[in-house]
Amino acid sequence: MDSLHELTAVRLRELLRAGELTPTEVADHYLARIARADPDLGAFVTVTPREARARSAELERERPGARGPLWGLPSGDKDLWMRAGVPAGFGSRAFAGADAVVPPVSDEIVDVLDAAGTVSLGRTTAPELGFPAYTEPLAGPVARNPWNLGLGAGGSSGGAAVAVAAGLLPFAPGSDGGGSVRIPAAACGIVGVKPSRGLVPAGSGQESLGGLVVNGPLARTTQDAALLLEGMLSWTHDGRVAHPLTLRAPSAHAGEYLAAARRGEVAGSGGEDVQGRFRVAVTTDSAWDDFYEIVTSPEAAAALDAGVATLTGLGHDVEDLSLEPEPTYGPAFRTLWMAGASAVPLDDPDRLDRLEPLTRWLIGRGRQVPARALAEALRALTAFERRLVAQVTRYDVVVTPALAMTPRPVGWFDPEDPERNFTQQCQYTPWTSMLNVAGLPAVTVPTHQTADGLPMGVQLIGGPGAETTLLALAAQLEDRLHWADRHPPVW
Repeated sequence: MDSLHELTAVRLRELLRAGELTPTEVADHYLARIARADPDLGAFVTVTPREARARSAELERERPGARGPLWGLPSGDKDLWMRAGVPAGFGSRAFAGADAVVPPVSDEIVDVLDAAGTVSLGRTTAPELGFPAYTEPLAGPVARNPWNLGLGAGGSSGGAAVAVAAGLLPFAPGSDGGGSVRIPAAACGIVGVKPSRGLVPAGSGQESLGGLVVNGPLARTTQDAALLLEGMLSWTHDGRVAHPLTLRAPSAHAGEYLAAARRGEVAGSGGEDVQGRFRVAVTTDSAWDDFYEIVTSPEAAAALDAGVATLTGLGHDVEDLSLEPEPTYGPAFRTLWMAGASAVPLDDPDRLDRLEPLTRWLIGRGRQVPARALAEALRALTAFERRLVAQVTRYDVVVTPALAMTPRPVGWFDPEDPERNFTQQCQYTPWTSMLNVAGLPAVTVPTHQTADGLPMGVQLIGGPGAETTLLALAAQLEDRLHWADRHPPVW
């Protein structure tokens, strides 16, 4: 089929399961699209066609009963993850060429996705070591927004978002430590899901300093995002279901998220389907308000208005919310972010010199953070988490803009002044990092198209473990606004 990439991941799975398509046919279609379009887009830093075809053939030899929930569906590995035998550059000149890491074993998230049945087509582009909220590594390539190639794709899962938005992958996994799934999803006009801390076993957040980094899906539709989320939950690399450090056993989620996304409903206590009337709060307050000047652009306000009007029209109870001021958040988060950077395993002066100015600054400042300052920052952020969770859980969903500005031009973030660069990132995306600190789930969905055709959207925030409610509301917005039917010029 010439139009395979126009099908949803859910539909592709149906055709694969019915034997109307083979994993090799699907992989070949997407590899051809990557070869044709990606030189202009920069979605992939490495494409692995030989390995993808071998993997597809391997899957075709599996017994039907042994096939994982994502059997035969193409995917990609973020350039921050390890896949055995494939050189990893982490978006950095410090790991380029002969200094690339060729791992003997894969990271757990890679093994989990393999066990679920996906076919990796390569490594999706990420910024240097995953720190920036944009994907323009000096090591290359730059991930360009498929709606306008002069604009950036956001980050750090920028390559994954570009690949999905441009039809080079049906969906893609990413990681989110301060917004790194939601930011590029919003910039590229697709769905991005940041799960609750502790939900996804391979990337639960429990392993990272401050509990910030979790893994989550990017997709064109809410159903596809739910499907990938379930694949990330359900399987481990040895075929056994396991649930270290999760909210509840992954087997308890079987089909729950996809069902919520498919029907725009959640299950009641008796198992019945309940769309119901949800209590929705709306805010533009950010935890950064007391540290940086945060301005909601007219385009961001229009996207918020469109989302809120749709939710109101669906019969939900909508009210405004003013979040408590948080004067300690900005200094504490900066301390934590820098302290996390200090652990980058680089000590050789020559390789440190190859890092970009922002990364060198973060690492250098982080290695000067006293243990007491880190302990105080963690204590302040733990108190912030309790306050934010208490405010959010008074409602079923809290809605904010997804981004404060339209997607930024390539080169907009200051490449030479790290302090200004960090400020720009926080002003571009002021509503994301606070949810990593609090461990709360969030979904970004497109709701609006600007006069010059750019996507803008909203962020839906829930209490711990509220993914089904968020996916149901995201599906309702998608059903009313028909964004999934729109495609960028690069399609």
